[in-house]
Amino acid sequence: MSQFMADIRISLADALRAALIAAGIDLPAGFQAGLERPARREHGDWSSNAALAVAKGAGRNPRELASELAARLEEHRSEHVAEVSVAGPGFINFRLAPSWLHGVVADAVAAGVQGYGRQSLGGGRTVIVEFVSANPTGPVHAGHGRGAAYGDAVARLLAWCGYDVHREFYINDRGTQMDLYAASLAAVSVGQPVPEGGYNGQYIVDWSAEMPGEADPRQWGRERALADQREVLGSMAVEFDTWFSEQALVDSGAIDDTLAALDAVGASYESNGALWLHSSDHGDDKDRVLVKSDGEYTYLLPDIAYHRDKLDRVGPQGLLINVWGADHHGYVARMKAAMAALGCDPDRLEVVVTQLVRLERDGEEVRLSKRTGDLIELRDVVDEVGADATRFTYLLQSMDTAPTFDLAMAAAQVMDNPVFYVQMAHARVCSIAARARADGVVRPSIQQVDLGLLVHERELEIMRQLSMLGEVIAAAASERAPHRVTAWLRDFAAAVHGFYHDCYVVGSGIPPDLTQARLVLIDAARVGLAVGLGTLGVSAPEAM
Repeated sequence: MSQFMADIRISLADALRAALIAAGIDLPAGFQAGLERPARREHGDWSSNAALAVAKGAGRNPRELASELAARLEEHRSEHVAEVSVAGPGFINFRLAPSWLHGVVADAVAAGVQGYGRQSLGGGRTVIVEFVSANPTGPVHAGHGRGAAYGDAVARLLAWCGYDVHREFYINDRGTQMDLYAASLAAVSVGQPVPEGGYNGQYIVDWSAEMPGEADPRQWGRERALADQREVLGSMAVEFDTWFSEQALVDSGAIDDTLAALDAVGASYESNGALWLHSSDHGDDKDRVLVKSDGEYTYLLPDIAYHRDKLDRVGPQGLLINVWGADHHGYVARMKAAMAALGCDPDRLEVVVTQLVRLERDGEEVRLSKRTGDLIELRDVVDEVGADATRFTYLLQSMDTAPTFDLAMAAAQVMDNPVFYVQMAHARVCSIAARARADGVVRPSIQQVDLGLLVHERELEIMRQLSMLGEVIAAAASERAPHRVTAWLRDFAAAVHGFYHDCYVVGSGIPPDLTQARLVLIDAARVGLAVGLGTLGVSAPEAM
């Protein structure tokens, strides 16, 4: 929310509180008059349930109390309030004058692309967002792509809202899968068949041909897979602050330290030659094995050590956010139980489980990749539709849905393609500004422009939508829901396209003062579009 919008909301809340006191209502300590956006536009710009909240305690009829408050508010309404009305059982609705929207435009232009919509929710709190974390045994597949787009967008939103964000990729570079991967490379490099349970696909053939004869297949294969993963993720503008090695964690002695910490608090026990975690004491459906009877670690133990390390790094107030694939759903409870067993607040660990995406092209499911054989590479998706369309399409829906990704639509330069539709809105406002420059229009300072001329419904709709961006960003960050920003962008782009078709900015017949006001408006629209796209990691092109 812009500072101008915040000031208006505060003034409305203060006016409501004053009206309640004037009506003889004894307000509880710390009472806040709730204000929210009505679901229906005809109900105004802001709505309050203040009358409903206090009526019972005051022995008043909520509708009658709301009417009394509305009358008082009408008598003393500010210049930005056009009307106060009552709806339903006692909601008080405010319809604001266009003047408040003009302040939003000025705010957006002043703050610019680097500042508009920024929030202070995080207060500098440290957050580690861990995502993708694919095994270094092959290319990143399309399923990882959704987690990549989502994790990076969440990180961007949190940073925009004042958190100290750290992006992390956990490298699962030990265990059986690494052994099979190395054995596969080694076998194919000398013309032998892939061992049972090993890795197939053209990439194994290609990479084994690259591998020097004297190389250690395990170490060389690890680095080759990570290089490939870094490259394709980087093509989507997904970068990590840390690539954290599981093997390095084991080598550091962190496993023994974790076992000692669990033993010290009585969270582990021996049974049938294995070491177990008392996870059922902390919400898991059963206890879990930490060390097998043959002395081998389960997957859970290094993960506990890793999360313990992360909690140490973020500090006592820090937060961990993990983005896991759909196959990890059953793993969440045991990890939270492990955190609780170590005496850590399990709520400091948030896990978002992404659902699978069905890839289609013209209504037909996309076939498996020829390079990998058993999966569709993210590289193929990015190469076909582009990085922007890949990210935006992955972020169209909530992560708890299983959407269809239509490759043909995502690649199409048509208005039915959501990312093209939004980016075209940005390109259009840039083209209007360029046209004005080409026509020699001299731009005065915004203080010299009469924004009061912006009263056309198309103009007002742009400003209304723009006023919501800060709230949308705050909600998207708090709820870990980037799809709220994609939804806002589509609505805002619709407002911009409507303006583009119905409201001329430069040219004969347009009063110079109106041209100037509309140029400021499209500057503000450009800022809003660029900020929204930027929080998703999608570019804002000036031409399409």
